[in-house]
Amino acid sequence: MPRPQRAKPAGAPWPDTAAAVPEATTAEKAEDEQPAVTFTPEEEANLVKESNERKAEANNLFTSKRYNDALAKYEEAASTCPHYLDYELAVLKCNVSACHLKLEEWKEAIDSATASLDGLSRIEKKEAKQVEEKAGKDKEEEEGVEEEIISTGASNAAPAPETLDPEEEARKKREEDVKRIRAKALMRRARARSELGGWQNLAGAEEDYKMLSQMDNLGPGDRKIVMVQLKLLPPRTKAAQEAEMAEMWGKLKQLGNGILKPFGLSTENFQFTKDEKSGGYSMNFQPGGPSS
Repeated sequence: MPRPQRAKPAGAPWPDTAAAVPEATTAEKAEDEQPAVTFTPEEEANLVKESNERKAEANNLFTSKRYNDALAKYEEAASTCPHYLDYELAVLKCNVSACHLKLEEWKEAIDSATASLDGLSRIEKKEAKQVEEKAGKDKEEEEGVEEEIISTGASNAAPAPETLDPEEEARKKREEDVKRIRAKALMRRARARSELGGWQNLAGAEEDYKMLSQMDNLGPGDRKIVMVQLKLLPPRTKAAQEAEMAEMWGKLKQLGNGILKPFGLSTENFQFTKDEKSGGYSMNFQPGGPSS
């Protein structure tokens, strides 16, 4: 059963949808707090091999609709994988989220998809830093090159065909892989948030679907789901917001009446009027309560 959502204070801005799940920075903090343990190339290769074997088993279990078994095997694969291999772990966390969706464990599906997205963000930060460092290094090398005398024949010759830089080619492939997993993780988190419901989660689902609508690597089926949800979610989000605000005001009124009762007063003695220009409220005290 979905847990009741906590109401937000009156006048609060649109909810911070990251609050619908554990803060995105939590996973990053945990990652930073881990000791800088690395393995030798041979140790790492063995761990990755073992992790991939368990992942392959999990894939087969998932295909066979044995979702609980697949979930356990994906988690084994993640625990075996070296903690600094963000891409491999992001893929596994995304698959874990898929298992939770099949089991209708919405909160867990959200958490796993968020962990996957956090890992992908770390990859992009690392790669952006590497590109920046490489650009700086290339610039230094160019500035240090002496001018050379080029013969007329050489200057008229056709330019040499461009050779693909293996490093650049690998980087572009990784970019495409990251985009592909991000799309899957966002689709899974958006659906889980929509299913779990509540103001914060529905607003979060809207944000996820908006991000997906800007991506150029969605298949026709996923794009159709995104566009449909972007039409259906706004009224659901608004209704959830109004329901939670009404519930909050009801509780505050009950609390206020309990405090004021010994003084022969109630919340009916206080009337709030909104100033349309400033958006603020003024309070008027009415000893006999509002006139009927």
